[in-house]
Amino acid sequence: MSRFRTIFPGVDKPLIAMAHVPPLPGTPLYDAAAGVEGLIDHVKRDTALLLEAGFDAVLFCNEGDRPYQLHAGLEASAVMTRVAAECKPDDRPFGVDYLWDAQCAMAIAVGSGASFMREVINGAWESDMGPWSPDAAKLMRDRRNFGRDDLAIFANITPEFASPIGKRTPAQMARSTVVSSLADVILVSGPMAGAEPDVQTVADVREAVDSSVPVLLNTGAKAATIAKYLKFADGCIVGSDLKRDGYTWNEVDPERVKRFVDAARSA
Repeated sequence: MSRFRTIFPGVDKPLIAMAHVPPLPGTPLYDAAAGVEGLIDHVKRDTALLLEAGFDAVLFCNEGDRPYQLHAGLEASAVMTRVAAECKPDDRPFGVDYLWDAQCAMAIAVGSGASFMREVINGAWESDMGPWSPDAAKLMRDRRNFGRDDLAIFANITPEFASPIGKRTPAQMARSTVVSSLADVILVSGPMAGAEPDVQTVADVREAVDSSVPVLLNTGAKAATIAKYLKFADGCIVGSDLKRDGYTWNEVDPERVKRFVDAARSA
């Protein structure tokens, strides 16, 4: 059984909710008055609402750390690990993400006991953060050295805030990411957080990789449009549509959460 199916046994198309972490210490928008305890309280409230609505998993991410960086500091790894460990669900799997340092995300996953991590793991990109060349070989060796062969790696092949250097299509990139870089799950994103990718791109990626490898919608999932994506995607990760006014960096809105879950389940 694949790592993905081990995490989600019997779930046809898992719905994974983003639990966005407010700005971490040292970042430009960090709320020093509220401190680390304040951001943990925020994440706990959001996580409780998401779990109550029936999501199959949550994914903790440092979404508030704008501008994002490619190389995390020790404080980021330490605080994100604490957040995930204190806010994780008791009865469902959870994952972690660090924008945009895959090695940091893996360290957080190992330290907090996460079942999966999400990152860009390969390729070469021009991005808002500058030139970007993730190292899948090191990441997979780190997983082995950490003794976490069970940790599923969700690979984003169309990262937000970035464009590929080269001419491979998303479908070609997806196939290579599975065959060469050994990703467990392929993620398809739009150009930025909350933005929808083209439906045909999702369909092309789904067709390009082996049927045993899940393809998930990674950004742009919305109650109004999720049905057309789930015709091709094997599940989704959703964040912005669950927030007040649909704005990525707002708090979770219970009414929007219910609307999305109802739409996705009926689809």
